[in-house]
Amino acid sequence: MSEKKSGGNGKVKETHGTYFIDERYEIIGGVRYDFLTSPKFVHQDVLGQLFLAFNASCMQDGVILLAPMDVHFDKDNILQPDLLYISRTRSDIIRDGYVYSAPDLVVEILSDSTARNDKTIKKATYERFGVAEYWLVEPEYRLVDQFVLTEGEYRLFRTWTTEDEIVSTAVPCLAMNLSEVFRQTV
Repeated sequence: MSEKKSGGNGKVKETHGTYFIDERYEIIGGVRYDFLTSPKFVHQDVLGQLFLAFNASCMQDGVILLAPMDVHFDKDNILQPDLLYISRTRSDIIRDGYVYSAPDLVVEILSDSTARNDKTIKKATYERFGVAEYWLVEPEYRLVDQFVLTEGEYRLFRTWTTEDEIVSTAVPCLAMNLSEVFRQTV
């Protein structure tokens, strides 16, 4: 519950619940899924490190976008992946400030509030609409499951650890050392 208190000096003390926060949600299969909490530190840290690695490898070859960014597959499927990559040759799918078709690669970082959907309905949606490669990042175990679209279905290509350099099958410029992504943090 929000609370406002006036100290008699014309100033209002705001509390956490009183700030305007634009709603964030996804539509999957015509059903609205709200983002109920903000991501935790580890999620954002891994996301930042992934962005830096993508940027270092592929900045010249494509567009790297972070959430929140709506990806419109159709009117019933508008998702917000944590990170997405679109090759320069396909950059025409970015129109009117949004993405309108399947990115080349999508990354979801698992968290308590999103893991179930990321592993099930979002994965199925990305598969159905032809996202060539899908990474499920598990910060707690410091792993990345790399799924590759083969004959219209995702196949687990490999599970990568911090000892590995992950190499994308869909994005030729992309390779990164996962020990740098899953760095030791506070």
